[in-house]
Amino acid sequence: MSKKLNKENVEALIKNISVQGKSGSILENGVIRDIKTKSDIFGKKIEIDAVIDSPAVHIRKKLEDDLREALSQDFGDVETKINIKVVIPESEKEKPLKKIKNIIAVASGKGGVGKSTVTTNLATTLAKMGFKVGILDTDVYGPSIPLMFGTQGERPRATKVGDKTMIIPIEAHGVKNMSIGYFARPGQAVIWRGSMANSAINQMVFDTNWGELDFLLIDLPPGTGDIQLSVMQTLPVTGAVVVTTPQNVAVADVRKSIDMFKNPTINVPILGIIENMSYFTPEECPENKYYIFGKDGGKYLAEDLGVAFLGELPLVQSVRESGDYGRPAALQENTPVQKAFEEITKNVVEETIKRNKTLPPTEKIKITNQAGCSVK
Repeated sequence: MSKKLNKENVEALIKNISVQGKSGSILENGVIRDIKTKSDIFGKKIEIDAVIDSPAVHIRKKLEDDLREALSQDFGDVETKINIKVVIPESEKEKPLKKIKNIIAVASGKGGVGKSTVTTNLATTLAKMGFKVGILDTDVYGPSIPLMFGTQGERPRATKVGDKTMIIPIEAHGVKNMSIGYFARPGQAVIWRGSMANSAINQMVFDTNWGELDFLLIDLPPGTGDIQLSVMQTLPVTGAVVVTTPQNVAVADVRKSIDMFKNPTINVPILGIIENMSYFTPEECPENKYYIFGKDGGKYLAEDLGVAFLGELPLVQSVRESGDYGRPAALQENTPVQKAFEEITKNVVEETIKRNKTLPPTEKIKITNQAGCSVK
């Protein structure tokens, strides 16, 4: 004869079930959060809410199977609904990130549009404005930040923070920065599979002593690949800034990059679009503008997608020279480039403030596999 369907009898049946790899029963260690039972002319129903701290699919599946098997034996024909939520507790290594107020991803749909140049000058301008700023260079296969800050050949030092050894980031022009370029020889190719690159990024994130920062800018590699997903799984990105040039081929790729951030599984707010190399003005004809790569491609794209247009940057020889010599162009006083970067940086700050007022804090993303199971 089937037992009476109530919470007490359900607890009695599942009291010896445990989660794989953990000691104690699911009732003793708080895995079971709620049990609801219902029995009427329409049938018997049980709903169980459970929380585990492992994202492993097989652990979740085994717990669900164990619960269903235990409940079906004594209650006969019963409709069972089991809700298992994965909540991974904050680890000690993640606590330093709490000192970083805003994490801004700087992305591009394709290479060669000046994304690292924009990142470097945004960071430098933010530092000039009085903000505490850092850059994490995640372009593992083509790191540019050491060159653009003039810090090639430098090697990060280690320091003790509590009982842990941390890396001291390289600092230049008021900006703390970390890059795989500091650990490779000049000209050395980084020949890594995706897992190795992701592991290196993870180490640069959590083993660097960033201290307190108002902004950490993430210089992403171009495109929409494994490293971009890894970064957003590792860090709660406040918002993304996307860099493009005006021509159609670049704008088309930017659409894909923005689509990645807007994907429901990622859902990173877009702070806006920056158009680089918008026009060329000869020194001898300062009133003339020549739109070599087309006109207003980034502005029209921003309007079409309903995101902010953060500003345009001219095609100027001094920007290239500044990057090559390790002194960001934004440091040049009273130049069109410096004024353009100041305007764009103010817009980025304003969009960040607006985003923080209207949206909840971003969480690290969960990627859903084909089986529909979430992994953090």
